Amino acid sequence: MTKHPFEMVALPEGRSATKPRTQGLTMMMDWGETLEFLEAHLKLCAPCVDLGKIVVGHSRLYTEDYYRAKLALYLKYDVRPFIGGQFLEYVFAKQGWDAVVPYCEEAKRFGVQAIEVSDNCVPLDDQERAKLIRMCADTGLEIHGEVGAKSGSQNDPGALVTQANICFDSGCEIVLVEAAEIMENGEVNRELVDALKNGLDVSKVLFELPGHWIKGTSSSDIFQMQLFLINEFGPDVNIANVQPPSVFNLEALRCGLSVAGPTARDW
Repeated sequence: MTKHPFEMVALPEGRSATKPRTQGLTMMMDWGETLEFLEAHLKLCAPCVDLGKIVVGHSRLYTEDYYRAKLALYLKYDVRPFIGGQFLEYVFAKQGWDAVVPYCEEAKRFGVQAIEVSDNCVPLDDQERAKLIRMCADTGLEIHGEVGAKSGSQNDPGALVTQANICFDSGCEIVLVEAAEIMENGEVNRELVDALKNGLDVSKVLFELPGHWIKGTSSSDIFQMQLFLINEFGPDVNIANVQPPSVFNLEALRCGLSVAGPTARDW
């Protein structure tokens, strides 16, 4: 059994401490990190990371050998890699429905087990969303759905919940909610948060953090979003789009060991 310093300090009972986790997931973004960086980073942080997202269309730019090595490195540390949805959007926009299955089969050729289906850049109606998810799922891949827009306010709360349920009904294992829908200009969309809590099984929802791709986002905004999610849903909330340098501190925040300190439930 792995030993830790200061084991007389108990960690929160509400935090799933060991992998594989079914909730309390942390998804880390991979912006083209080198194998050397990942190896060093995961030696420390792998216990805190459940999913590694190969973002946007980066998968096209690797060499085959490097791509295989990167995927294998994630699996070595029990982190499940998957391809972000914007790459499929690009393929779909350029090549249409006929390219969907070949895209999935190419992902499987490299041992990719999961992909994301989103519509950040290429809008999908409900029927198209369901069809695309089913086509991808029928190839044997695990599908992660995403709802919401990076600009925020793509849909009203009820519509976003409906979209998420379409994702689940069509075969998605988990659904990601775009950060810009939850918090905009530092303010939480309380109506949306309540709708998500009441309309979905939040143990299967990953809440995305905002990032540099959303204009005006500061590091403070990202931290406050993490803090809000943990206070609202508890330490086992699923959090996505975590930047590699923030992974370890997010785990500390979940456990009341970061700058925010313990909350009332910890006393």
